[in-house]
Amino acid sequence: MEYGIQLPVQSQSTIYTEPWETAAGPDDLVAVARAAERAGFAYIASCDHVAVPRRLAPAMSTVWYDPVATLAYLAAATEDIRLLSHVAVVGLRHPLLTAKQYATLDHLSGGRLILGVGAGHVAEEFEALGLDFRQRGALLDECMDALRAALGPEEFPEHHGKFYDFQGLGQRPRPAQPRVPLWVGGSSPAAVRRAALKGDGWLPQGDPRDRLPAQIAELTRIREEAGIGEPLTVGALTEPLHIGRPAWDVGRRTLTGSPEELAESLRAYRAMGVHQIQVRFRCRDRAELTDQIEAFGADIAPDL
Repeated sequence: MEYGIQLPVQSQSTIYTEPWETAAGPDDLVAVARAAERAGFAYIASCDHVAVPRRLAPAMSTVWYDPVATLAYLAAATEDIRLLSHVAVVGLRHPLLTAKQYATLDHLSGGRLILGVGAGHVAEEFEALGLDFRQRGALLDECMDALRAALGPEEFPEHHGKFYDFQGLGQRPRPAQPRVPLWVGGSSPAAVRRAALKGDGWLPQGDPRDRLPAQIAELTRIREEAGIGEPLTVGALTEPLHIGRPAWDVGRRTLTGSPEELAESLRAYRAMGVHQIQVRFRCRDRAELTDQIEAFGADIAPDL
């Protein structure tokens, strides 16, 4: 079972941001990305929002780094770790624009991109960009089809759909990978169905453990009924973690304890059929976070 991490600092929703992140910046992102790579993490991830309306800013904040710029910056500071957009709201942009940005990122990084996509949830963001929020699911569905073409091997991709229509327009550089993985984020019935039918992977958005077996069974059922034989990478977001016995309040949902205890708890995800877990650590500063990352790689990962 692989493990990855969504980077701190680059998105600062009050739901998960630690106080130290508000004053952090590029050096902290690089330090965390390099620590994750040393610890054997499969990927680092970055979120996506173009603009946050005033009504949501107190909860979401307005700190949302651009994922393409962030992952490209960190690609140059790392060597092998994969680069995940978790998730890119691709319906906010024309798929040729998205393909140009992410194909270049994959090319420059030597084929390390995983393109995670989602429908989005902020109505004002769509409206400001001249898009109908009510059609976000349909936009995402067609964007995925268009991106399959535009990120494929053809220099002159072709797509004809309801929202987008293009042919005879060349884009180079091409991605380094012959097939860029598309992982679908979301836990609604529509998102699960989209992941099953169109995705190479599924990124649930905070499903508690007890919901995952039913969701995974539904993914499997839909793919089997559709005759899709290719494997699907099933992900899970774990509870917040803190390795050891903290002397400070880490919150009631946080898993704490010895590496052996945490590994035993996390192995339950593998038993459900999960292939990769995304972990998050409660910590008070960057040094504590990188220590936790290194301890996870050394003392927990071998037992997963």
